[in-house]
Amino acid sequence: MVRKSIVSFLFATIALVLAAPAAIAQQQSALPKQTPLFHGPKEPAAAAEAAPGKSNANTAGTLPLFSYTVTSSRDGNTYSGVIVGDSPFTDPRGSVRVPAQIVPVIIVTNSVFAGVVNGDVVTVPGVTVFDPSKRDDSCLTPPNDKPLDLVQESPIYHREDINFGGTDLGVSQATDAFQRANFFQPLNGGNANVEVNTRYHVNLSPVTTLAPIVINIPAGNGIAYPSAAFGGCPTGVNAIVDFAVYKPALFAAITTTLGAQGVNPGTFPMFVTHNVVECVALAAGVNCGDVLNPNSACCIIGFHSASGQQTIGTADFDTSAIFISPIPDVLPMSHEVGEWMNDPFGNNPTPAWGHTGQVGGCQSNLEVGDPLTPTQLPAITGPTGFAYHLQELAFFSWFYGAPSIGIHGFFSDNGTFTTDAGPVCQ
Repeated sequence: MVRKSIVSFLFATIALVLAAPAAIAQQQSALPKQTPLFHGPKEPAAAAEAAPGKSNANTAGTLPLFSYTVTSSRDGNTYSGVIVGDSPFTDPRGSVRVPAQIVPVIIVTNSVFAGVVNGDVVTVPGVTVFDPSKRDDSCLTPPNDKPLDLVQESPIYHREDINFGGTDLGVSQATDAFQRANFFQPLNGGNANVEVNTRYHVNLSPVTTLAPIVINIPAGNGIAYPSAAFGGCPTGVNAIVDFAVYKPALFAAITTTLGAQGVNPGTFPMFVTHNVVECVALAAGVNCGDVLNPNSACCIIGFHSASGQQTIGTADFDTSAIFISPIPDVLPMSHEVGEWMNDPFGNNPTPAWGHTGQVGGCQSNLEVGDPLTPTQLPAITGPTGFAYHLQELAFFSWFYGAPSIGIHGFFSDNGTFTTDAGPVCQ
């Protein structure tokens, strides 16, 4: 993957304003379950970004970044990049805050699945509204039935007591705890068996929720489906929409409305959808929402990207269960936030690695989620009793080589990786 807009991991009460005929309800499991992905069309690599000096307040509108240079034991070459936060190698008591915005994305589709005829998806006109700020009692249970509320209270933004490999990392946000585990030995004086340094922080703070943005998807660029058509949630609805329409709309919203609400290159906006994923048209004139069309590539459930110095993330809060591999609730978001923090511009170079997780070939950047997509961590119970699912992430040392500087000598935060990525990928 050249960079994530990089679409990473494939990856509302949903209000059905106008439904297709009764034939929709009859299409039980008419379609194959889909493959979740976290990367899509290849994009030009972002220009290298200079790491500014230490800045906790981000008053200059830039991310607080540290530069690193490492010689890889995997190939003997030297690599440099930037990571969000203070350097764990030189400032083990560093603490930075990145203002974060949660942006609900209301998706409006104008084409509805009506069945399969002679192996082809048939659609009819119809408007479906996917709104993460509304209750969804089709696939969630009250009182934990509003996706936006569940995102706000999730370990991505809400502090919880986090444990990796039997070691308590303290009360912190999930990605903050991941960084403590990722750089455990330099943060603890090179000793893997000492009391955990809980002074080091990379926090998303303050967190604000902005007014929703609305993206209207033309009929030829997306389709609303009953989730049951894929053998998913029996009464749910999901949307597959064109990446080429969706992604530009996010950056356009920053220019037109969100900039005035505080979004700038020194903040991290996360665009949240519910049961909405993206697809890519591989030929002109194709509605890539048609999952049976060989020129349609599905399904992208989240990505992080950058335009200039403005970084963004987006993730689906999934309850549709239409995927071969489960990617529930904030699992896609945990993937994207971890990757944004460790590879904010998608261009931190590494020795080539691959043939693991979602990567069938070879890849050469520090994308900590991709090697383990969609391996889950043990669930974390939030303040309202909801069980959150996060993805296991690969450590810095997995990419650049042994010995591990991570917690317990692991190469991933739950210990699935016990060695580094091995010989350079071919």
